[in-house]
Amino acid sequence: MSASPELAALIRGLCDDDSVNRQQAALEIFARGRELAGTALANVLAASDVAGCFVLGADGFPLATVGIAVEPATFDRIRGAVGSPRLADVPPEQDAVEFEVDFPNGAKLDILTSRDPTANGAIARYLQRSGEGIQQVELQVCDVDRATEILRRHWRVDPVYPATRAGADGTRVNFFLVPLASGSKVLIELVEARAAKH
Repeated sequence: MSASPELAALIRGLCDDDSVNRQQAALEIFARGRELAGTALANVLAASDVAGCFVLGADGFPLATVGIAVEPATFDRIRGAVGSPRLADVPPEQDAVEFEVDFPNGAKLDILTSRDPTANGAIARYLQRSGEGIQQVELQVCDVDRATEILRRHWRVDPVYPATRAGADGTRVNFFLVPLASGSKVLIELVEARAAKH
């Protein structure tokens, strides 16, 4: 999912001094990410046993956060433009520095960069291969283990990790690399919040 010139311009827009311009750029990026996830999940979400796995928004679509991978300098510019939100607590073995931004217009973005751009971590590899762009779409689930098992059956694609792992800020996560009809793939992160599981 390398950035088109339009997406690259939208990512630059997240650094804009004008909050209206930042919000418009964020909304467009968020819409593009949700569209990718919706295309990837179209058949899966129609299955009755899957619907109960996701935390759904008012529109019936899983609550989503669109993850943007950017170079460290872009990361710093965006973070400064949006008021320097706190950095997420990312497990040390993961190659990521990140923060989330909830925009007033409903867009929710996760801005990520590599701890070491010369290393072989997931974000560094993405940036080396594709440049800045939509790296993943995070979807909230009630139980990541149950969702992973159901999605494995429906997609007939193994998750990236054989078992659920720790994510940022105490979440539990797993990932699926889902093929699209276009021949490209979208990385879907299933995220279970700390308080979601009882």
